[in-house]
Amino acid sequence: MTTEVPEWSAEVVAELPYPVIFATVSGAHLYGFASVDSDLDLRAAHLLPATEVVGLRLGPETLQNSGWRDGVELDVVSHDLRKFARLLNSRNGYVLEQLLSPLVVATGPLHKALVELAPSFVTSGHAHHYLGFATSQEKLFDKTGTLKAALYWLRVLLTGRHLMLTGELETDLAVLGTAFPYVPELIEIKRTAEKGPFPAALEARLRADAAALRVSLEEARDSSPLPAHPAEDAVEALHQLLVDARLGYRPPA
Repeated sequence: MTTEVPEWSAEVVAELPYPVIFATVSGAHLYGFASVDSDLDLRAAHLLPATEVVGLRLGPETLQNSGWRDGVELDVVSHDLRKFARLLNSRNGYVLEQLLSPLVVATGPLHKALVELAPSFVTSGHAHHYLGFATSQEKLFDKTGTLKAALYWLRVLLTGRHLMLTGELETDLAVLGTAFPYVPELIEIKRTAEKGPFPAALEARLRADAAALRVSLEEARDSSPLPAHPAEDAVEALHQLLVDARLGYRPPA
């Protein structure tokens, strides 16, 4: 996994206008194929005060910001804890990957509590997310023919299958793709050309492998030991974590 995250990433997160529960790096850095000119995808959760949740003037459930710093393109997205909790409880693979990303920019007790709860929210229903994401990446590859789209396509199918089979989240394509001899070469090419074309000689093989992986993911979903839904006690624990966090909110000094 490419882990060269700029030291100033924490400063970017600290500029968000609400207390940050956690912030991690997602995107190509997390997936193990960041290039020299990849943008930096920062994903976070913030906490609105109760006064911006129960009154007429509601605070932002989602904060988004983009720009450049030191030649790096930034994409920053943060969800209020309530929205993040709703997404976590709705088989959303994006927030699961953000929460469990090993590339941590900011953390704290609430983050650790969410990480501890996360395994209880991994379900066979997450296959729906990964199958849908794979479909969108296949369409993007059909349209653009880029190496980036191809790597995302493979990665999402492999992550979904691995999750269904083991209950464990693995997002690094270099780890997931060991059965595909051409993957290391593709990753190396991607690291020097963010928007380069996919090698034409490998397209037929890619499509065959992706089709087989899709079937394998569907089969893994159907036979997965994972529950179809989170247990009620896990949902209650997440609810209580949110209530305690909101009521215990203290504005910055």
